Amino acid sequence: MASPLSVVVLAAGLAVSAPSPDEPRDLIVRVAGDCSAAAEQVVEQTGGQLLSVQPSGNTCIITVLVQGNGQRPRKVTVRVPM
Repeated sequence: MASPLSVVVLAAGLAVSAPSPDEPRDLIVRVAGDCSAAAEQVVEQTGGQLLSVQPSGNTCIITVLVQGNGQRPRKVTVRVPM
């Protein structure tokens, strides 16, 4: 079973343009940068739970939920260069 992180990265990063049957064209596949390593690092450093990962240009926007000491968890967003 795929990890939630890999599913998010694949869903956010793949766009496929297929040729029509009547008109032969090149198949174009655009893949956004891979933010999985950056997300793993942020989760490890914060001790948080991964909420989302989004590539944006040359940056990965990673949001984690960090548990406080007897407080409500707080949402932390980190931008990491690719």
